[in-house]
Amino acid sequence: MRFHYVFSEIATGLRRNLTMTLAVVITVAISMGFLGTGLLLRAQAETMKDFWYDKIEISIFMCNEFDTGSGCAGGQVTEEQKAAIEQTLTTHPEVRQVFYESQDEAYEHFQEQFQNSIADTITPDQLQEAFRVELRNPERFEGVVSAVVGLPGVHQVVDQRELLEVFFQALNRIQLGAIIVAGIMVVAAILLIANTVRLAAFSRRRETGIMRLVGASNFYIQLPFILEAAIAGVIGAVMAGVGVILIKALFFDGILAPAFQFVAWVDWADTLAILPILLVMGVVLAAIAAFVTLRRYLRV
Repeated sequence: MRFHYVFSEIATGLRRNLTMTLAVVITVAISMGFLGTGLLLRAQAETMKDFWYDKIEISIFMCNEFDTGSGCAGGQVTEEQKAAIEQTLTTHPEVRQVFYESQDEAYEHFQEQFQNSIADTITPDQLQEAFRVELRNPERFEGVVSAVVGLPGVHQVVDQRELLEVFFQALNRIQLGAIIVAGIMVVAAILLIANTVRLAAFSRRRETGIMRLVGASNFYIQLPFILEAAIAGVIGAVMAGVGVILIKALFFDGILAPAFQFVAWVDWADTLAILPILLVMGVVLAAIAAFVTLRRYLRV
């Protein structure tokens, strides 16, 4: 009988406050949608970092006869200097592998990259020999760089991580912006849920007063209102989850992945892992907002 009363009160509340309930559903859906998008961007950033950091190399360019500078005072790098540089790299604990690139190999790569522009204006002797270094941990590159910078025969040390940091910073800013907007929408959802619950409690003040007189506990009286808000939160969170799936399927897989095949994109496992977070957040957000509002505004 008690459960029948609770469910009947939920149905009555949803029917009486249909417009406000829809507003709560839409607000929760939008706020959870922004949160889900932020989490999806975060997962994408981590996926791209893992993908690119595994491919990051440190390039040590050695002097040729055209280079100047303190490390190239003696002109083109000598065999002894190359051997010393290679020895420093291969014995460094943070280095996994070292690859040597000759001037001819550098020229071939240059020809492939600039075959229809300035390729014919460069000769192999104008390019630099280089060591390409694969690191054990791409996050720890400073030690390797400091070990070879300033060695005789070293013209320049280039860390590819620096080139990617700008992109990752931009991606992180987009992610942060989405989460900030989600936070604003969460606050709006809390206020709207509180207002809806307060109106529902006011419209049913006679019924709740009677329940109080016959000995019903505060929690038993408040339960229908909390469940109404939780149902609206579930529906809104499900809508947000569908939106996240559509963003993954249509935008990431349908547009970005075919256009940028050299980039790793967030997979479905990471995407689906976001859905339970949205569901729990939507329900908890709505239920807590309703509970706090009832403690303040429901006079029984």
